[in-house]
Amino acid sequence: MKHNFNAGPSILPQQAIDKTVEALKNFNNTGLSIAEISHRSPGWDEAMDECRSLWKDLLLIPDEYEVLLLHGGASQQFLMVPYNLLQNKAAYLDTGVWAKKAIEAAKFLGEIQIVASGKESNYSIIPKYEIPTGVDYFHYTSNNTIFGTEILADHDSPVNVVADMSSDILSRPVDISKYAIIYGGAQKNAGTAGVAFVIVRKDILGKVSRPIPAFFDYRSHIKDKSMYNTPPVIPIFMMKETLQWLKNLGGVTKIQQLNQAKAELLYGEIDKNPVFKGTAAKEHRSLMNVCFVLDEKYAGKEQDFMNLSKEYGIVGIKGHRSVGGFRASLYNALPIESVKALVDCMQEFEKKIG
Repeated sequence: MKHNFNAGPSILPQQAIDKTVEALKNFNNTGLSIAEISHRSPGWDEAMDECRSLWKDLLLIPDEYEVLLLHGGASQQFLMVPYNLLQNKAAYLDTGVWAKKAIEAAKFLGEIQIVASGKESNYSIIPKYEIPTGVDYFHYTSNNTIFGTEILADHDSPVNVVADMSSDILSRPVDISKYAIIYGGAQKNAGTAGVAFVIVRKDILGKVSRPIPAFFDYRSHIKDKSMYNTPPVIPIFMMKETLQWLKNLGGVTKIQQLNQAKAELLYGEIDKNPVFKGTAAKEHRSLMNVCFVLDEKYAGKEQDFMNLSKEYGIVGIKGHRSVGGFRASLYNALPIESVKALVDCMQEFEKKIG
């Protein structure tokens, strides 16, 4: 058995994989593969509608919001958000690599105020910040995959809030009404790479004075029900099946309980095992991406631990190339048995070198 801790693209529910394989062979009893059907066919319309309906059901999305399923990933939304919302000035929170990329993209279209940055702490904390008034919106990245920090609270804000929730969407309940836009790439908890989700409150659009190319205008995609251009049918189908799996499991409240149990198990081992130590501040630890290193006295033994982890069938725990160490991603589809295998591996490693 393989224990897949990859940070993204990540582990998927087996049910979603099996359903997608079936659709690749024969979609909706048409005798055609989903890879070769017309995206204008009634069968595909039904699949798109079902996918959007599952989003709305799982996150209790109010009627004044639209769910868009768009090409690409979160990085394209770094530009689409300011294109649609930034008239003069926007506020951004700098919590890591992806937040910085969003900031750099937004600078092409207006003035950006950085309300706080975790750079001095090597992004091991969520810095203290206040949301300013007098800006078009406030943007933050809720979960930071590289450094293992997460903002779990929804904001009471004097301005529109935009959140990149690529890596923790659907892992816990979210009060959608507190946000203007929530967006992200699918390839963690919502499916496979190739499609982005955008949850947008419709009344915030059409307020900027600049002309917006149709492809970058959320209104174009709302009008054409996410089919302004040919949709990425296979990733969207995989998303639909992943959401259906989550609904069958009990929804986001149930998965939150499971995710907390997985995180508590792994962080508990990190905190008591003298060979390892966590890198994120305890009060800001992510439930999705657990980042840790070897204690200084065991420096140089990283490859030994990686070798042992392979014997346990563990894959994907090498830390991001920019920070090193280890990273275990505990996304929705990862079973707690995989976390137990990692804990067993860590305990054996302690016995070997401790």
